[in-house]
Amino acid sequence: MKRTFEEALEHRRTYYSIGNDSPVLDEEIIHAVRESVKHVPSAFNSQSTRIVLLFGDEHKKLWNIVKATLKKIISAEAFVQTEAKIDGCFACGHGTVLYFEDNAVVKKLQEAFPSYQERFPTWSQHTSAMHQLVIWTKLEDLGLGASLQHYNPLIDEEVRRTWDLPAEWALVAQMPFGTPTGDPGEKQFEDLSKRIKIFR
Repeated sequence: MKRTFEEALEHRRTYYSIGNDSPVLDEEIIHAVRESVKHVPSAFNSQSTRIVLLFGDEHKKLWNIVKATLKKIISAEAFVQTEAKIDGCFACGHGTVLYFEDNAVVKKLQEAFPSYQERFPTWSQHTSAMHQLVIWTKLEDLGLGASLQHYNPLIDEEVRRTWDLPAEWALVAQMPFGTPTGDPGEKQFEDLSKRIKIFR
């Protein structure tokens, strides 16, 4: 469903109830991700964001990694609830978007512009955040529900090893997605007068 930019932002929500099917072909999802990565801005046009898009068994493999990692560090009692959440909210989806930032790109910018050296890691995170919002919004516009998860840095090494990713790629977030099978929770909004100041 095509919406205006404002409508798309308004409809973007967090979905924890998702199924493993999709209302669109995988190629449409791939196209949406590719166009996002191509057109989302970045500091100094660094284009430092890297994406790994997982479908099917590869998607399930990620969430098995998350479960195996957490099982080693939390109690057996706590893991029962954790496993149920992962299986029922993330692994049950159609796919996952993994967001990375390429630290090799950040390092080159730090060397090229020493006056801004300390700022580039922060600006890299800004770049990632913009990609997350745009891709999340596009997935929603395709009729998919998604959420944003952060199991990094716990899973970083295993993810890098499993998909043979460069050491310089730093995992930022994981976004499982699928057809919504339930409504998102009610969203609360802070008073905008506390968040925005206008001077004329």
